[in-house]
Amino acid sequence: MGSFVAQDWRDERIAELEGELLARDARIAELEQKVTELLEKLGQNSRNSHRPPSTDPPGVRKRRKDKTKGKGKRKRKRGGQPGHQGANRGLLPAEKVDKFVDLYPSHCENCWKPLPEVPDSDAKRYQLTEIPPIQPHTTEWRRHTVGCPDCGHKTCAAYDEAQIPSSSFGPRLMAIMALVTGIYHLSRRKAATLLFDLLGVQVSLGALSAVEARVSDAVGPAVEEAWDKVTGAKVKHTDGTSWVQAGATMSLWTIASKAATVFKIVSDSAKKTLRPLYGKLRGIMVSDRAKALNFWAMERRQICWSHLIRKYVSFSERDGPAGELGRELLDYTGIIFEYWHEYKAGKLSRERLVSWMAPVREQVEAVLQRAVAANLKGVSGSCADILVHKPALWTFLEHEGVEPTNNHGELEIRDFVLWRKRSFGTQSERGNLFAERLMTVARTARKQKRNVLAFLTACCQARVEQTPAPSLFDAEVTSAG
Repeated sequence: MGSFVAQDWRDERIAELEGELLARDARIAELEQKVTELLEKLGQNSRNSHRPPSTDPPGVRKRRKDKTKGKGKRKRKRGGQPGHQGANRGLLPAEKVDKFVDLYPSHCENCWKPLPEVPDSDAKRYQLTEIPPIQPHTTEWRRHTVGCPDCGHKTCAAYDEAQIPSSSFGPRLMAIMALVTGIYHLSRRKAATLLFDLLGVQVSLGALSAVEARVSDAVGPAVEEAWDKVTGAKVKHTDGTSWVQAGATMSLWTIASKAATVFKIVSDSAKKTLRPLYGKLRGIMVSDRAKALNFWAMERRQICWSHLIRKYVSFSERDGPAGELGRELLDYTGIIFEYWHEYKAGKLSRERLVSWMAPVREQVEAVLQRAVAANLKGVSGSCADILVHKPALWTFLEHEGVEPTNNHGELEIRDFVLWRKRSFGTQSERGNLFAERLMTVARTARKQKRNVLAFLTACCQARVEQTPAPSLFDAEVTSAG
């Protein structure tokens, strides 16, 4: 018979404790990973993530300001610095001056004899600009009832729609109302106060809302024209952000070309929602790496290098191999922008820019491939995604007129972002339509060097007279009138 060895209870207990220790070690590792992830999120700011600068805490803003000034440098005083070329208000041309006051010397300062008043073509000029007291101009239509001297029947004048306006406000006043709420983003309550204080016009909140709807309808044709310009542009920038309608989260997108900018508020940022906004997908699109935009051919896109810089900064702030890879990517990106700025300043020809960029391009792609092979959590996956967009990293070298960043798109949408922060969005579909249309008109008119108030007034006038709306892309409306 084989010998039987009794199992010691202590061995079972040791095995049980070892199992508990292993489980505890695994739990500690899991918690450490979560702490690392939380600390990384806590350290996110506008330099190393897609968060806007307005979300940075005060400490980060101060460090950014100190870094900009440079360590060890003397703190500069506020205002213009020594050697700065000042900007002075220019004198208006004579045809825009309403009143002239001519001053002549009475006596010769040498012999003290009287002098004639002879105009000097090179007289010293000084100007004062003032606004006269604003008095609203109100027109009243009266429908009289007249009794017949023969039969005594009383007849009231017919209601003539061609003469009597349907609104209590004229085209320019409606344009001003829409300007202060839809472009300068005052609340309706503040807008009503401003209209009374500045113009002496009393208006209710409901009347303001009704005027917004009328102006929105009046600028509709101009907005459609801007959409045609943008979708047909050879190069366009696009960017998106969140929007709020009656407490529900929606999505706001902009498409901007050199000539025009358009905005659209949609239900979400899904690919099937965004795809119809871009029409026939003509030209080159500059954007970030949003997956919802993958309907655009990668060879006809340009990925924003400013977004990549923020990603590389986040890598560089890690310890170990991830930090080294991030710093290496930042070094090469610095070279890219150095060459680009020299090209924009006219110091490099197009041919030399492309030639100098070729080895840098190879090195950047090699570092990204090394990062993918390193299998680093939070780094390798991002670098793999950047390599998926490799054809869109260098479009700015292959097509003249394409910028390496989406700064243009981000700047165009910034006013809308600030509006959302102040107003908490809109309350209805009609409000969305008014917001996107007025901002489209404002941003496009400024690109066309047009006076926004004058253009809004012309649109409202055309709506009242039932004539074709003015174009944003001709020179018919040039001043406030």
